[in-house]
Amino acid sequence: MRNDKIMIVDDDPITRMDLREMLLAEGYQVAMECKNGEEAVEKSLKLKPDLIIMDVKIPFLNGIKASKIIRKKIDTAILLLSAYSHRELIENAKEAGVSAYLVKPVTEADLIPAIEIALYQQRQIQSLSMELQSLKAKLKERHLIEKAKGKVMEALLLSEDAAYRRIREYSMKNRIALAVVAGFILNKPKEFLETTLLQE
Repeated sequence: MRNDKIMIVDDDPITRMDLREMLLAEGYQVAMECKNGEEAVEKSLKLKPDLIIMDVKIPFLNGIKASKIIRKKIDTAILLLSAYSHRELIENAKEAGVSAYLVKPVTEADLIPAIEIALYQQRQIQSLSMELQSLKAKLKERHLIEKAKGKVMEALLLSEDAAYRRIREYSMKNRIALAVVAGFILNKPKEFLETTLLQE
């Protein structure tokens, strides 16, 4: 059994059954089935599936509009199904952030590769997003340390290297992250310098 949770959205029960059987045969988890776009939006925000397979022509809120709303709220792959391959539909699907677009009737040979590629691409995007967040956090920490170093240089009349050493030594001695020490210096520079660095 695969760990990926998949939601099926189609107003036709026969289509939902066919898709469910194809997915189960490949070991995927069918976590939820919905009959319309509004239900798909509501349930996806709660369930947060890894992939949503959704028909374009569904009641209340069509598949493209529902995809756009879902993609703005959660990071999930969406595979749209349609009986039509009009260029306008495909462009709208791309703008909505859809991962793949298949034209009905859909066979297992069409569906499974599209699912695997969509899930792989989604994992790659999530990995890059995490790396970007980590990089942003490191840059923010570096900026804090640079500002704190300037405060120490000014207060103690130290060179840049000497000021950094003082901050680093305090960090290591007290087992406090450099960024946390920098935050102390920036928030309460006088108090911090008088009670810590000046006493060393």
